[in-house]
Amino acid sequence: MNSSKSPGLAGFGVLKNTTCHTEKKISVFFSIIFMTVGILSNSLAIVILMKAYQRFRQKSKASFLLLASGLVVTDLFGHLINGAIAVFVYASDKDWIRFNQSNILCSVFGICMVFFGLCPLFLGSVMAVERCIGVTKPIFHSTKMTSRHVKMMLTMVCLFAVLIALLPILRFRAYQIQASRTWCFYKTEHVEDWEDRFYLLLFSCLGFLALAISFLCNAVTGITLLRVKFKTQQRQGRSHHFEMIIQLLAIMCVSCICWSPFLVTMARIGINDSRSKENCETILFALRMATWNQILDPWVYILLRKAVLKNLYKITSGCCGVHVINLHMWELSSIKNSLKVAAISESPVISKQTNQQPLSSMGQ
Repeated sequence: MNSSKSPGLAGFGVLKNTTCHTEKKISVFFSIIFMTVGILSNSLAIVILMKAYQRFRQKSKASFLLLASGLVVTDLFGHLINGAIAVFVYASDKDWIRFNQSNILCSVFGICMVFFGLCPLFLGSVMAVERCIGVTKPIFHSTKMTSRHVKMMLTMVCLFAVLIALLPILRFRAYQIQASRTWCFYKTEHVEDWEDRFYLLLFSCLGFLALAISFLCNAVTGITLLRVKFKTQQRQGRSHHFEMIIQLLAIMCVSCICWSPFLVTMARIGINDSRSKENCETILFALRMATWNQILDPWVYILLRKAVLKNLYKITSGCCGVHVINLHMWELSSIKNSLKVAAISESPVISKQTNQQPLSSMGQ
């Protein structure tokens, strides 16, 4: 059982001297709660996004809704598959030797952990790029960012995540049962081989790269929207700018806060290899933090909508004693209004002509 080269018992090397002691009732409680809340929240978000997609079929919003739906569906299946396997492991008293003789379940669990971990991060970065293009280059977005292209991007992102998840299997490296005996991932204990370190660093680097792309594109989008707002000084679409910026900040903060501990932990293990002092309690805490990202993602789209923000604004203004101004009617799509204002700002000649026409008519 100590030999990790045996194909049938490749994942059992960590079971001999495990030092991680977790209370079973608390662990089962966490797994069931995470899975239940994640399934319910993602299901609700899917219903909302599907209704919005059926109601608004503009090109500008169709691409955003498709990407958001892909992210929420990925999170939903992640909770279903990973949660079901985790609950089964707890129900079997974590006796991997009894139900995982050929290491198939551990391999499937590890593949799902990597895929459903990286895929939402990739989709979040693609959504940030799409929104950045839609705001800064509205003409290019309306002509090139069609539903067919968005579906192709979704397929490519999923295939790339699958390739990363299958890479250890293709290299005949089995996923390892972790010290807590509750989940499978890359080798995180006594990492001495360069290939084991490479997988950990690859996972961390890809995660940080996705977060960096999201941060950069969201920052550019937010700055562009603010510049357009103060430059044009139009009351129309003010609420849409507010909604867009709040959503961008919420998505960016949730992803960074939830995923940074796990990515940093995996990177430290990969760099420090056998000298790493990360214990299984720290890794489990970082893993649960990453799981919260898949729970909070759909609530960003559920709560930070125009209707909810409008009511929240009224309630906050009433509690603070501020007179609530009569907000303009919310239009169909925040992205559509952002594109309109961005297009106006990119065509100064048209705006000058429209300003000169009233002057010429007054002179006549």
